[in-house]
Amino acid sequence: MSEDLVTLTVEGGVGIVTLNRAERANAMNRAGWDALRAAFRQADREPQVRCVVLVGAGRNFCAGIDLDMLMNLEGEIGIDQSCPARARENVRHFILDMQDVVNSIEQCRKPVIAAIQGACIGAGVDVVTAADFRYCTADARFSVKEVDMAIIADMGVLQRLPKIVGDPIARELAYTAREFRGEEAKAIGLANRCFDTVEAMQAAALETARTIAAKSPVATRGVKEVMIHTRDHPIHESLRHLALLNAAVMISEDFTETMAALKAKRPPVYSD
Repeated sequence: MSEDLVTLTVEGGVGIVTLNRAERANAMNRAGWDALRAAFRQADREPQVRCVVLVGAGRNFCAGIDLDMLMNLEGEIGIDQSCPARARENVRHFILDMQDVVNSIEQCRKPVIAAIQGACIGAGVDVVTAADFRYCTADARFSVKEVDMAIIADMGVLQRLPKIVGDPIARELAYTAREFRGEEAKAIGLANRCFDTVEAMQAAALETARTIAAKSPVATRGVKEVMIHTRDHPIHESLRHLALLNAAVMISEDFTETMAALKAKRPPVYSD
């Protein structure tokens, strides 16, 4: 995957997606963004992956978009200097493509846990808000940094963060770009749990992922779909959506296995 800038490994039903550019604080260049999307699309396709843990190699989770990429945006986008309309069209296409990278995390049908240490800056926050939930270390450093770069964050954080931490808090963080640490991230609801060490955090994330992976894959994928739909739609619409989904998948091999396991007083064993 793009010279291993992002890797996917599978252990016991858990897919581990690793941002693998530690020497640059896992700042993402264009090849890295493409590799991140490929990793999550592969995790979505692989039946043996039942839950995903997203980690950053080294001391930092993700320092955002690589500065070289930002400084060469015109070249990255391929702006046509001869035609303003074509130039704007190319910019729009570039933004939509970058949004699609982050969307691929949310669109992965398997639950995604982000495990965050060190820097989680700018686009790094976009990435983690697309996960289902987040664990972090106490010394993790977060910043919705884009306003300090004189740009409007456009990869999903302004849409997702208010639904995680509430609108007023999200506005303050987006307007000021101030840095905050892991304990505050937990206090405002951005992180579910906060740990003293990277080792403890990653161990907890893997333990939680294994717990999820032991559940019915049909059920966990369905819960994720319903939770996202409920976030973005009125309750009555989400209930109708849920009724249709359960009509399709409730009577499953997993349900039969669960009933048999309950009767036999043993743990259920589900196929991928």
